[in-house]
Amino acid sequence: MDEEMNINHAETQEVGNQEQQTEQENKPSGLLEKIQQLGQTNVPQLSPDSKIHCLTIVGQIEGHMQLPPHNKTTKYEHLIPQLVAIEQNQNIEGLLVILNTIGGDVEAGLAISEMLASLSKPSVSIVLGGGHSIGVPIAVSCDYSFIAETATMTIHPIRLTGMVIGVPATFEYLDKMQERVVNFVTKHSNIPEEKFKELMFAKGNLTRDIGTNVVGHDAVDMGLIHEVGGIGKAMKKLNELIDINKSKTEVIVQ
Repeated sequence: MDEEMNINHAETQEVGNQEQQTEQENKPSGLLEKIQQLGQTNVPQLSPDSKIHCLTIVGQIEGHMQLPPHNKTTKYEHLIPQLVAIEQNQNIEGLLVILNTIGGDVEAGLAISEMLASLSKPSVSIVLGGGHSIGVPIAVSCDYSFIAETATMTIHPIRLTGMVIGVPATFEYLDKMQERVVNFVTKHSNIPEEKFKELMFAKGNLTRDIGTNVVGHDAVDMGLIHEVGGIGKAMKKLNELIDINKSKTEVIVQ
């Protein structure tokens, strides 16, 4: 009887080992997984002791409504815990925000902007490709902002999609929400409120629409963005801000 039980146990263990081996064979290796997901084998990453954290905001900013799976989205419920962790992590001394977004949910975008603006650590943003619509407040929320020479920023009035209840209260709410965006942008950049509203309500700049498409140097000339530059300039500026922040901290401690 004991011999029979041992044989059955050995057979069961052998079957289990074969199944585990089959799973391991079917599962792609780390190298193959990198090729499948990223199209390359060697993926450069920040070293574990890096003092700078990189936060990317790409595609459409997803807010209260879930977007279709084929849309490239940045979910604000993913970004908010990251920003809290960045604030708490003593090893992170600076934040680099990279933007290539078409905009999205207004309240979600403003929530991200407010969190970025309230960070105690130095932050630098860079607009690559586009920082449109609600991406504008996010771009200006950092301590210093850059825009690529060919990048664009679309400034337009707030729009609603879906069913709208046609009562005065609805339009009043829309107007107040728009004022929140205008106030935030003008507070965290050098563009005057009158100029920003002029760009927002300009006619003829966008085809059959209201608003303005601002490119690279124009965004800097208008005071919306601090400087034209790429990743190199952005990293250099962030390191400068980190050094300034360190010197201030040392003075306070002394």
